[in-house]
This record gives sequence, structure tokens and C-alpha cells, in this order.
Amino acid sequence: MEKIAKQAILVVDDDEINRAPLVEAFKDSYITIEAEDGKEALEIINSRNDIAAVLLDMMMPVMGGIDVLREMNKSGKISTVPVFIITAAESKDLLMDAYNLGASDVIQKPSFIPFIKCRIGNIIELNRHRNDLESMLDEKVAKLNLINTSMIEALANIIEFRDGESGEHVKRISTLTKKMLTTLSAMYPEYYLPPLEIEKICAASTLHDVGKIAIPDSILNKPGRLTPEEFDVMKTHTTKGCDVLSNIPNLIDEDIYNYSYDIARHHHERWDGRGYPDGLVGDQISLAAQAVSVADVYDALISPRCYKAPFAHDVAVKMIYDGECGSFNPKMLEAFNEAIGKGGPELHNKTDEKE
Repeated sequence: MEKIAKQAILVVDDDEINRAPLVEAFKDSYITIEAEDGKEALEIINSRNDIAAVLLDMMMPVMGGIDVLREMNKSGKISTVPVFIITAAESKDLLMDAYNLGASDVIQKPSFIPFIKCRIGNIIELNRHRNDLESMLDEKVAKLNLINTSMIEALANIIEFRDGESGEHVKRISTLTKKMLTTLSAMYPEYYLPPLEIEKICAASTLHDVGKIAIPDSILNKPGRLTPEEFDVMKTHTTKGCDVLSNIPNLIDEDIYNYSYDIARHHHERWDGRGYPDGLVGDQISLAAQAVSVADVYDALISPRCYKAPFAHDVAVKMIYDGECGSFNPKMLEAFNEAIGKGGPELHNKTDEKE
């Protein structure tokens, strides 16, 4: 049977006489560490990952207990290490400050040591169970995300295979979408998206053409120019994509589902309002759909299709900026220009191996 390593309890008080009974009470069950002031305590807290609890005095030289709590809030340590204020101070404002800064409990001096031991031990045990549950939850979320990703990739590959692609198209769009949104967030604070949201948008981008699964092969893979009637049918892949996705809302992450639905419907909208299917104008189009729209157009231009040869990178970029392939948010085009300037052509100007 594997032996479980002892955790540590940090006793912080400028008076050794106050520290001694607490150290004695916990020394058999925990590694006991002592600190004479808040500054020394923080150095210990930040250098170890085995601290089960901090027993903290409020009034100390160099740095007091409230300042220790503030620093633990800044570093995030307060969320994983329970702090017990053990003090003779009676100021209600001071004690409320301690609670508001995340102290698990406040114990007034003098106090009955066996009572303190039980009280602190119970909270340490509860904290351990909470951390164990959070770890289990994190593992389950990671597994669900892996399943989500696998299902999305499988569905995207089916669509790309039917559309005459090798599957690299959606990967390139995801890569460029991430570069663009990351760049846009850095350039324009009003368009900032957290990294996790960008990751979800990139996952969702692979399903932008899911509606093509409902388009007849005779139109989807026609080598020549589509007739107006055929183009009207092709345009329905946006709304048909929403129909397909509406049947799988519980199979993938809710946020990814919502992004997928929005992108599938709106990646052919135009900044000037002349797109389809809803004729959205400007920022009525989500950032997710805007980014995927630019990435999709760029990759379609530089890739071979059954109806055309690939354009060179410089030609494709000029066509996008000249408005030959749609109308886009000028700020998104700035982010696009930055993104393709950082490895864009090397990453994206590759023809599919199948063709």
C-alpha cells in the first residue's frame, strides 16, 4: 500500500510562545513550519505545494495578516490553501476584512487547543475533498472535450470528403481563424476574446460547411459555373447546416454548439449587408462568423477546386482587399494581414494532397 506523504501546516505568529502550542497540537499529523511575520510566511507559501493550512496571526511586524491575505488573493493561493486567522484582535472591521479576503475561519485568542485542532482538522478535510472533486471534474471535462473534438473532426472529415477535399481545408481554416482572432484581440480591445473562447470558435469553425451534406452532388461538385438556380440551392447550405446541428445539441459542448450554429448560418454574410441568408450588416455579424468568413475565402482561393485552379497567395490577398470575394470588416482585414504575415503563406498556401 502506497504511503501518503504528510502535508504541512504553517503557523505564523511573531510570538514564539503563541506558536508553540499550535505546533505541538499538529506535529504528529502534519509537518509543522513556523514563520515570524507575514513576509516570511508568503515566501514559504509560494515555495511549497504541500501546505494544508495556514494559521495566521493578524498583528505582526514587517507584514500583518491582512496583507498576507491580499497577496494570497493576487496569486490565487487563497482558493487552494485554507487560512485560519488566530488573533486576539476584536475589531469587527478587521475581522470582516479577513473573511472578505477569503479566510476560512477566525478563532479568537486565547482558545482551547483541542477545540482548535478539531475545528481546523475538519475544514482541512473538507478542503481536501473539495480539491479531489474538482480534480475529478477537471478530468471528466477533459474527456468530454476530447470526445467533442473527435466527433467534430469526424463530421467535418465526412463533409470535406463529400466536397472533394482532403480534410486539410478545415484544419487550415481553424489555424487561420485562431491567428486572426488572437491578433484582433490584441489590436482592438473592443473586440477582445478570451483565449478559451477563441479555442472554442476554432473547434466550431470546422463545421462551417456542415450544411453541404444536404446539397446534391451534381451541384456540390459541378466543374463549371453554377446557374442562378443552382447557386440558390448552394446558398441553402447555411440554413441546412443549422438543421443538421439542431439534431446534435446535446452531443457537443454547449458553447461550441452555439458557435457552430452561428458560423454555419452566417459565414457568407457580408459587412455591407449583401450577404446571405439573413442580410446582416457590420457588427451584426459575430466575430466568429467574420473571422471564419475571411479564412474560408482565403483558403478557397489558394486551393484547387473542381471548378478552378489555385490562385497564388499574393493574388488571393489582393482579390480579398479589392472586394472581389465579399465585403469584410476593415479591422478584421487588418488582423488577417497581420496573421498571414506571421507564417500565413507557409501554413496555408498548400494544395490538398488528394488533388
